[in-house]
Amino acid sequence: MTFRLGVDVGGTFTDVLLVEEASGATWRAKTASTPADQAVGVLTGIGKVCAEAGISLSEVAEVLHGTTVATNAILEGKGAAVGLVTTKGFRQVLQIARSYVPGGLAGWIIWPKPEPLAALENTVEVDERLASDGTVIRPLDEADVRAQLGTLSGIEALAVSLINSFSDPAHERRIAEIAAEVLPGVPVSLSSDVLPELREYERTITTVANGYVQPQVKRYLETLAGSLRKGGVTGELSVLRSDGGLSAAGAAVDAPVTMLLSGPAGGVTGAVWIAEQCGFPDLITFDMGGTSTDVALVQGLTPRIGRETQVGDLTVRASSVDVRTVGAGGGSIAHVPELTRALRVGPQSAGADPGPAAYGKGGTEPTVTDANVVLGYLPPSLAGGEITLDVAAAREAVDAVAKSMGLGAPEAAAAGIVDIVNENMLGGLRLVSVQQGFDPRDFALVAFGGAGPLHANALGKLTGAWPVIVPPSPGVLCALGDATTSKRSESARTVLRRFADLTGDELATLLRELAADAGGRLAAQGVAEADRTTSYQVDVRYHGQGFEIPIDVAEPDLEALARDFDAEHERLFSFLLTADHELVNARATVSGPRPSVAAVTLPESEGPPTPIDTHPIHVAGGAVDADVFDRTTLRAGDVVTGPAIVVEMDSTTLVLPGHTAEVHPSGALLINPVEA
Repeated sequence: MTFRLGVDVGGTFTDVLLVEEASGATWRAKTASTPADQAVGVLTGIGKVCAEAGISLSEVAEVLHGTTVATNAILEGKGAAVGLVTTKGFRQVLQIARSYVPGGLAGWIIWPKPEPLAALENTVEVDERLASDGTVIRPLDEADVRAQLGTLSGIEALAVSLINSFSDPAHERRIAEIAAEVLPGVPVSLSSDVLPELREYERTITTVANGYVQPQVKRYLETLAGSLRKGGVTGELSVLRSDGGLSAAGAAVDAPVTMLLSGPAGGVTGAVWIAEQCGFPDLITFDMGGTSTDVALVQGLTPRIGRETQVGDLTVRASSVDVRTVGAGGGSIAHVPELTRALRVGPQSAGADPGPAAYGKGGTEPTVTDANVVLGYLPPSLAGGEITLDVAAAREAVDAVAKSMGLGAPEAAAAGIVDIVNENMLGGLRLVSVQQGFDPRDFALVAFGGAGPLHANALGKLTGAWPVIVPPSPGVLCALGDATTSKRSESARTVLRRFADLTGDELATLLRELAADAGGRLAAQGVAEADRTTSYQVDVRYHGQGFEIPIDVAEPDLEALARDFDAEHERLFSFLLTADHELVNARATVSGPRPSVAAVTLPESEGPPTPIDTHPIHVAGGAVDADVFDRTTLRAGDVVTGPAIVVEMDSTTLVLPGHTAEVHPSGALLINPVEA
C-alpha cells in the first residue's frame, strides 16, 4: 500500500490528511497550530493520523506540505536582514517604489508607508551597466564589487538586482561568485534567476523578498525534514507553491518567494478535486479558517493564475492562484468602537492562543466562533473532542457586545456578528467574480475550512451561487489539495517586441527554450520527461500601455493571440484600441503527473437519514428546532432538510430553513434552496 500525507498549517489549526492511493481511503487529524515553531504542530498531527490509520511513519511515501512560514515572515516583519546590490544610480529603487497608495484619497493622509525589506544602509551600488538588449555599456568593475560587498556587515541574505539583467545574467552571476568569497555562507538571490523580467522595482522587490524569507524557510524545512527522518519517514518532503503546484523541499528553499501563498493554494486545488467529482467545472472557492477567509474563482476546473502575489502591504511578481483574502475568520473579534457605537467584526483575530472565549483557554473577547456557539450552530466539542466549547464563556463575551449596543439578549448581538462577517466575506467573493466580469450565479460555491460550512448556506443566498458544495472533511481540504497535486516548475523571459516584428516560428522557438529550462528543474526532482505536461502563457499589451494581460497560448499563432487578447481586454475594460499588439513576457509551466488517488464512493442510501439529536438554534424569525446529523452515517442520496446541523470531526455544516443538503456519491453535501 502507498500512502500520501497532506499537511496544511493554518493560523489556528494544523490539518493532516493521510490518503491511501489505491482505495482513496483517508484518515484525518486536526491539531492546534504552534506559531512559535510550526514543525511541532505538524509532527504532532502526523503522529496522530498515522496512529489512527494503524501504520508506521515508514509507510508514508510522500509528505506534501502547504506552509505559511514565508507568509508569516512577511506579515510579522521577522525575515532576514537583507543586503541589496544594484547598478550605480539605482540605490533607492525600493524607496522610490511605485506611486500607489492603498485606500484612495484617505491613504495619502493616514497610510504609513512600510519600511523596505532591504534597508538603505544595507544597499550598495556597483559600477556596471547593460542596455535593454543585453549590450554591455559599462563592464562590471570587479574591484568595485569586492569593495562594496566588504561594506556590508550583519546581513543574513544578499539580493542582487542590476539594471536590465533580465537580458543577460552574466554580471549578476559574477557578483554571486565574488559574494561567495567576500561573504561566505550568506545565501544569494539573483533577480535574473528569481524574476528575469523587465521593470526594475518589481524585479528588485521580488528578489529582495526571496532573500528576506529564505533563511527562515530553510531552517524550518530542514528542521521538519530532519524530524521526519528521525521519526522513520523515508518519503520525500515537497512544498506547495503559490500557483498550486509542488516543489521539492530543496527547490523551495532556493525560491521561497514562489510559496508565499502556499497555504491558500492547497485549498483551491482540493476544491477543484472535489468539484470535478461532483460534475461542476466552474466554481468559486470559499475557505474560512480561524483568522481569515480566502476566495478564488475557477473556470473549467482550472484556477485563475495571477502574476502578482500580495501579502500584507507587499506585492511581488510571482505566479500564484488568484486568491483574495479577507480578514474574517472564526477567530475574528467583534467590537463596538466608542466613537461610532457601530458593531465591527475583525480584522483582528484571537488566533490559536488564546483563541475564542468558547475555547476555554483564557480568551475573553467575543469572536465569530462565540457568536455561532450562542446561536446554537456549533456542537459542544470541536476537532473530534480535542477542544470542548465553553458555552457560558461564549455567552458572557457576546453579552458584552449586546450591552454596549443596548440589546437585550446576547442572541441579538450574535446574529449581528454573523451577519456582518457574512457581508465582509461577500465583499471578497465579489472581488473574484463581479469585479472580474463574472456572474457568481454561474458558479457553484465550494465551502471548506473549519468555519466555512457554517456560513456557506448564508453566502449562497447572498451570491446566488448554487449548489453550495461542502466537501468531505472540509476542515482539512487544504491538506487534501496538498496530497492531490503535482510537481511544477516555471520559466519566464522578457521579449518586448511588437507582433509586427515577430514571427510565429520565433515565438515557438522561444517557448521551447523556456519549456526545456523549466523541464530541466523537474528532471532534477525526479520527474521523467514522458510524465511532463507543458503549458504556455504570454503577457500582451497594446503598444504604449503601462500594463499587460496574461494570455494562454495553445499555438504560437500571433493572429490568434491578438484576437484572444482583444477579447480579454474587452471583457475586463469594455473597450478596444487600434494600437499595435506587443509581446512583453513569455512563460512556460511544466507539470509532473497528477497523483492517481482513487475517489471514494459512498454506499447508496437505504432510507431517510436519522438525526442523532434535536436542539434549538436561532435564525431570522426566532428560535427553531434543528435536527443534528452525524456526517459519518450519511449515505449517497440522503437528503437533509433545513433547519439542520451536520457534524463531523473537523467542521460543522449549517443547513438553513428553506434549503436541503443532498449527499453526493463522492460524500460531498450539495446544498440548494427548496423550489417554491
